[in-house]
Amino acid sequence: MTIKNTTIICLFLNLFFLHAAFSQKYNAVDKIVLKYPKQFDTTEKLAERIQKDFTSDYDKARAIYSWIAFNVKYDLATYLNPPRAKGFSYSTEQEKQKKLQQLNERELNKVFKSQKAVCEGFTILYSHVASLVGLKCEIVRGDSKTRLNDIGREETSSNHAWNMVLIDGKWRLVDVTWGEGYFDQSKGKLTKDFTPIYFDMAPKYFFAKHFPDSGTFLGERLSKDDFLNSPLIYNNTIEGDHEIVEPKSGLIEVKNGEKVTFRIKNISKTDQFFYVNKKNQAVKVENPKEKRGGLEFEVTFDKNIGQFITFYLGESSLVSFKVIQK
Repeated sequence: MTIKNTTIICLFLNLFFLHAAFSQKYNAVDKIVLKYPKQFDTTEKLAERIQKDFTSDYDKARAIYSWIAFNVKYDLATYLNPPRAKGFSYSTEQEKQKKLQQLNERELNKVFKSQKAVCEGFTILYSHVASLVGLKCEIVRGDSKTRLNDIGREETSSNHAWNMVLIDGKWRLVDVTWGEGYFDQSKGKLTKDFTPIYFDMAPKYFFAKHFPDSGTFLGERLSKDDFLNSPLIYNNTIEGDHEIVEPKSGLIEVKNGEKVTFRIKNISKTDQFFYVNKKNQAVKVENPKEKRGGLEFEVTFDKNIGQFITFYLGESSLVSFKVIQK
């Protein structure tokens, strides 16, 4: 579930302004899944339908993602007022695992029947259906980077969950919670808006917005400092492969009047590209040059720029930095 003109929760809020056309948003698998019933009697029935319609593991994994994103809503009420955690006693490790399995099964049944969940419920349902169609899948818990104030945060926290699914010998990253829609702050309500990019997202973008509790991915250690201090990127950044080449840090320390050079991939001088100053005025970038597959430009950091600077490509947010005046 993404967020429109706001910050993300579960966290599931993710600034997202781009509305793709039907043909761009849905692939061949999605169009088949759109014709599925909105509810199945059991998860086994859903899995049987997916196995009947698709042969490749990749298409099966995508179909699970699509059906959940189309039909399960983010449970904002539960997120805002979470139930009190219930403990349980056990005598052996075997008994502990049995009781944990029972809790997961209750949560799974609740999500599947009510079609409402927070991120944990989305991941449990995805993992379960994946196992029914013969896919190996794991649940990963960790931190999410979704708000301006997340840039330069001192520590990570465990506030989100996502999946990894093994397809053709390769682990793919999946966040069906963020694929479900967004919270429209201006209207104060949740809006369903299928977002396909959170299925099999490239790790370089995924880990700019997610940081696992383990601090590792497939045995390789990830940089917590890079995660905390990098710029905040948005859906349009990922969809357009607009890699932020320069500066790498999301913290821009400048003196008044100082110029800073930026370089972003896959943008041209003819694009509608600008930033907004603290008076909410659109400002064109200075001396843009097309260079090495992207746009290089300068910004003069004066008193008209506020605590944060966000660049836009058309109507879509692209990247935000935190400004620290020396």
